[in-house]
Amino acid sequence: MEKVLIIDDEVDICYFLSRNLNRNNFFASYVNTLKEAEAALEIQSPTIILLDNHLPDGLGIDFAQQAKINHPNIKIVMITAHDTPRDRRIATKKGVDIFLSKPFMMSEIFGAINSITN
Repeated sequence: MEKVLIIDDEVDICYFLSRNLNRNNFFASYVNTLKEAEAALEIQSPTIILLDNHLPDGLGIDFAQQAKINHPNIKIVMITAHDTPRDRRIATKKGVDIFLSKPFMMSEIFGAINSITN
């Protein structure tokens, strides 16, 4: 069972994602800040992170880079409303495996997870 950590400051999105992932045989949990994410990453050892970019205490892109350094096998899907070609290039350079735009559909989330786990 894949462990998924959702990092987003929008609680509704966290609830929506975690509920749908848990119903589909994933173990999903969520946090709302990067500080909480650092602790959750160590305690839960997720295999996949669903990561927003603009969080109250920093940028998800910077967190992605540190997460990849400390956990090289972790897969990161960035989900953000701030979607420019520049954002995508920077995210890829910093370790993001897949970049999705908000709003999204669950089929896109499952497709992204499927492509990085197979």
